[in-house]
Amino acid sequence: MYNFKKTEETAREIWKKHEKEIELAVQDDKTKPIFSFLEGPPTANALPGIHHLEVRTFKDIICKFKFMNGFSVPRKGGWDCHGLPAENQVEKELGLKNKKDIGKLGIGKFVKACHNYVDNVSSQWNWYIDRIARWVDMDNPYKTMDLNFMESVIWSFNELYNKGLIYEGYRTSLHCPRCATPLSKFEITMDEGSYKDITEMSVVVKFKLKDSSRFKVDSTFVLAWTTTPWTLPGNLALAINKNVDYILAELNNETYILAKTQAEEILKENYKVLKEFKGKELIGLEYKPLFELNNKIITKDKKVYKIYSEDFVTTDDGTGIVHIAPNFGEEDFESGKRANLPVVDLDRKSTRLNSSHTDISRMPSSA
Repeated sequence: MYNFKKTEETAREIWKKHEKEIELAVQDDKTKPIFSFLEGPPTANALPGIHHLEVRTFKDIICKFKFMNGFSVPRKGGWDCHGLPAENQVEKELGLKNKKDIGKLGIGKFVKACHNYVDNVSSQWNWYIDRIARWVDMDNPYKTMDLNFMESVIWSFNELYNKGLIYEGYRTSLHCPRCATPLSKFEITMDEGSYKDITEMSVVVKFKLKDSSRFKVDSTFVLAWTTTPWTLPGNLALAINKNVDYILAELNNETYILAKTQAEEILKENYKVLKEFKGKELIGLEYKPLFELNNKIITKDKKVYKIYSEDFVTTDDGTGIVHIAPNFGEEDFESGKRANLPVVDLDRKSTRLNSSHTDISRMPSSA
């Protein structure tokens, strides 16, 4: 059998004889045209996985190829030191359970422990980089926690600000109740326990149309489905898909609007189809809000409590109609931006259930 390990060791011995040439090769040579390759830094929270080494092998091949073609290819390693990936590991090492525990330990001591952890993990990576024979300066890497790096980020931001390229606005952000901090998507994906399959209760909500005359009935309800009923106080719109087939159905002396394919699952039996139509006929219809909101911005806005069309609405689950709360979730927020809906703060004092036309039914859902 071919001895891969022996071949690897032989290759490493060859590279060792040329260490000085390699050190020069990864520095900038002002006499040659430059090929700039910016190293996206890995997070210093664990040893490298096979995907880290695979990507770095591809990077190394490209840089070596350009170097062989006469370019100066400076290569400096780097480390992403900030954020929860490293902090969570330090909390485990120190036995800290929450933000209060960090406070009791002392912010200074915790930060120092994070610095030490990052330095330790980053040094262990060198063994792997050496084994894949990657040409990169790992002796003088940049680290996002270094003062000169942070100052360069502030300088860059200031330059963008002076050029009028910075604006103030809203964005959605995940929030961790344990450590009381906003979370980036990257931090979520770095945590192995962030995602798991669960079965939870979803709800179907009746939204009463303000005017049902076009359907030739006295009143009708639009049935919207949601797996996040706690967001209902922030409802400002409903979303349908203009290309989906919907029906007006009668059941127990009430009429409902929902996707044709979902009627049997939602209404079960003994319903009667009064009309069938495309979703585009629902666009712009107004409905009565579930909650009476004591908020002047919302009550005066003519774009709220209307039906809009969104491509993300499907008939895979639910009713083919989705409730939109711009304050909750990225998809809702982006939908609200497209419809130019307001983004306002809601609190318990300004929110009261409008029970005269509200009904919520529960149904199980997998998420």
